[in-house]
Amino acid sequence: MAVSAQTRSGDLSEALSAESTKTKEAIRVALPGIIQSFNPDTVTAEIQPSIQYTHIDNDGQTVQQDYPLLVDVPVIFPRGGGCTLTFPVKKGDECLVVFADRCIDFWWQSGDVQKSGDPRMHDLSDGFAIVGPMSQRYKIGNISTSAAQLRTDDGSAFIELAAGGAVTITSPQVTINGPVQVNGTITSTGDQTAAGISQVNHTHGGVQSGNSNTGKPQ
Repeated sequence: MAVSAQTRSGDLSEALSAESTKTKEAIRVALPGIIQSFNPDTVTAEIQPSIQYTHIDNDGQTVQQDYPLLVDVPVIFPRGGGCTLTFPVKKGDECLVVFADRCIDFWWQSGDVQKSGDPRMHDLSDGFAIVGPMSQRYKIGNISTSAAQLRTDDGSAFIELAAGGAVTITSPQVTINGPVQVNGTITSTGDQTAAGISQVNHTHGGVQSGNSNTGKPQ
C-alpha cells in the first residue's frame, strides 16, 4: 500500500523532533551546583551539580543519576581596572556553573587569545562558577531595599551605601591599618583613646584647682 505524503511528513516531523531532543540533551548551558572544595591558589573549585540528569538504562527504564564531580572549575569574582572583590568560598556554598561554547583549556593556562585545544562544545569540563545563587533553603534574609550592602549572611555586620551618598558601617569591631585623614568634622557618642589616654577622662597636670579653665590645646 502506498504511503501518503501526510504520513511521510509525520514520520519526518517525529524524527526531526527526536533528533532535536537528543541535541538539546547533549548541550550543557548552566547548572546550579554545590561547592565541595575551593583552592585559593588556583582560584578554582570542585563542584557537584545539584540537579540530576535523566538516563535510560539497559532495560529501557528511565533513571535519575548524579552528574560527575566537576574539577578545576574557575571561580568568578567581580573584577576590573586592577581591583577585585573577593569573599571566602566554603564547602556547601551554592553556585551556578556556566559552560563555555568551546574548550577553555589553553585560555585557562595562558590567558589572552588561544586556539581551541579540543573540538568539544558545551562540555562539563569547561565550566565557570558564579558563587552566590540561593535556593529557598539557604537564602539570606533582611535584604535592604534602599541601599547597597557588603554584608555577612546573618546581617550582623555590613558596609552600606545609600542613594544620596550616605555610608554606614555596622560591625562589632572596625580595624584600620594605616594612617587616617578626615576632611571634615568627627562626631562621637563614645570615648576615644590615644596612646592609652582617654579623651573623656584624661587629666592635666600642673593646674591649680579653682573656677578657671585650661587654655586651648597647643
